[in-house]
Amino acid sequence: MRKDDCIFCKIANGEIPSKTLYEDERFRVILDLGPAARGHALVIPREHASDLYELPEETASQVLVLAKKIAVRMADKLHCDGLNLIQNNGEAAGQTVPHFHLHMIPRYLKDGQKIGWVPGKPTQEELEAVRKQITE
Repeated sequence: MRKDDCIFCKIANGEIPSKTLYEDERFRVILDLGPAARGHALVIPREHASDLYELPEETASQVLVLAKKIAVRMADKLHCDGLNLIQNNGEAAGQTVPHFHLHMIPRYLKDGQKIGWVPGKPTQEELEAVRKQITE
């Protein structure tokens, strides 16, 4: 299914031009227009799903297989020193386009990016309470 008003549906299906790195019948991988680092790309399914919660399981598994293929090529061709895979779901997590997509950000030593978080310091009891909340 596609959404007529979704910019990523239009990009993924070739209605809006992009710098395409890869495409097949299910996905398009494009360079990000506001890259965090040289080679920053987006893996975009052609079929619309607003986020990970809506993404079909089969598509979800194919995303990671494709990301690995692109990551190997990035490492070989861009000579990056590492790679971040980032996938945001919902406004609180930083999602700005409501169409599932995976950021692939090649990393270079001293590239100046600060992608991370401040680690919390939960007690064992707090960890156990969260574990129970999720699993029960």
